[in-house]
Amino acid sequence: MEAAIYSWLLVIAHLATFVTITFRVVMRKPAIGVALAWLLLVITVPLAGAIFYLLIGERRVGQRRAQKIARLHTDYSRLSDLMLGESITQVDWSQHRGHAKAMNDLGDKLIGVPTVAGSTGKLLTDSQEILQAIADDINRAETSVLMEFYIWNEGGLADKVVEALVAASRRGVSCRVLVDAVGARPWWRSKQPAELREAGVKLLQAFPAGVWQAIFSRNDLRLHRKIVVIDGKLAWTGSMNLVDPRFFKQEANVGEWVDAMVRLKGAVVAPLAMTMIGDWLVESDESIEDIIESAGIKRVESQGGGDVQVIPSGPVETSDGLLQMLLAIINSAHEELVMTTPYFVPDDSLLRAIRGAAARGVEVHLVMPAKVDSLLTRYASRSYLDELMELGVEVHLFQAGLLHTKSITADRSMSMFGTVNLDMRSIWLNYEVSLFVYGATYAVHLRELQQSYIEDSKLLNPVRWRERPLREKLLENILRLLSPVL
Repeated sequence: MEAAIYSWLLVIAHLATFVTITFRVVMRKPAIGVALAWLLLVITVPLAGAIFYLLIGERRVGQRRAQKIARLHTDYSRLSDLMLGESITQVDWSQHRGHAKAMNDLGDKLIGVPTVAGSTGKLLTDSQEILQAIADDINRAETSVLMEFYIWNEGGLADKVVEALVAASRRGVSCRVLVDAVGARPWWRSKQPAELREAGVKLLQAFPAGVWQAIFSRNDLRLHRKIVVIDGKLAWTGSMNLVDPRFFKQEANVGEWVDAMVRLKGAVVAPLAMTMIGDWLVESDESIEDIIESAGIKRVESQGGGDVQVIPSGPVETSDGLLQMLLAIINSAHEELVMTTPYFVPDDSLLRAIRGAAARGVEVHLVMPAKVDSLLTRYASRSYLDELMELGVEVHLFQAGLLHTKSITADRSMSMFGTVNLDMRSIWLNYEVSLFVYGATYAVHLRELQQSYIEDSKLLNPVRWRERPLREKLLENILRLLSPVL
């Protein structure tokens, strides 16, 4: 009798779990294949499947954080009114190709960030020069320093940046630094966070992770942005974390990380500052008024002729806006499309767009490192290369280290540069920031950098690639199934 009751309780619990998870899946309307996969998992192994779904099946950020993110719309409006004059958003689209205005409208409607006119930038590619220049800019700061990074690591010239922050704070500069809790976990255990706080630097962890946090939100949603804003007058962004490659992940056996950053002035500083301030407000208890007053936030003046659209992205903040922008720039290419990314694990729409570009006669180049620091991602990435090369995509494997620069150029007239990898984690799970730059001036410089990467790469031979062992193909295709969480 007791066994029968126990069996019935198990059946009821099984059905209740299945119905609950089914309701959550159906109401969130994921891709049909994704939805069916989760339902099959839950009905097959209900307890483990339900736990797994609650851990990674939804892009949960927690109720408190979601409420703060929702309030950002009001804060962004306040910052926009303060920092952006009406003329800054008036772009002369007659100077650009026809689809540039359409891309601007896409980003504006889906994400709410229009293109700003009047920016200038300098692309830097030497890590030592970049770190020294950031430290020098902080040493010249007069009112405020705003910084956020995914990884911060002790050693080398990265320590010069810490020293500059300490000195700036002690001379009265308002300094706020936001660093991801997981990406910079070893650094958070070092002595440098305490040194910064003792000097008066306001320092916060982004997305604290742990068992307790996992109950209310996903621990793998990370702040992947890299932004520095000095005095509201100049800014930095790009692919480089706050690390000196000579002292970072040397044990990974992939060579030094190869990155690029752009130092910006003019109108584009405003949306970058707004992005960082928004992230700070989500993690802190400060009000927008506190930051405006202490950081000396004021109107940004146009400088230069660049037209740039800053696209921040992340769970709850945006839906598929970043993906739509990536698809738009890929589909805009008529002659040439060049992409650099350390991790290539695209979703179906991105893969089809790249294949479509090659099929319609566009010369397509994909540049990626020969070795990456994630074994799973390395094999999953390889599973996509056959179907690209069969349509003529040229795949270049970078040999001089772990190529970490994330960039796209289309017909040397439009470009994307920022923190987003061409993988599903960047597009759907991470908080990223990307610059979409309209016009040939910047695109030509970025294309020259991409060409230098190509010259340091080996072109993958499609025939030899198809002859790799069956066991490798099988492993690649199995790991491809895990691509949404890689």
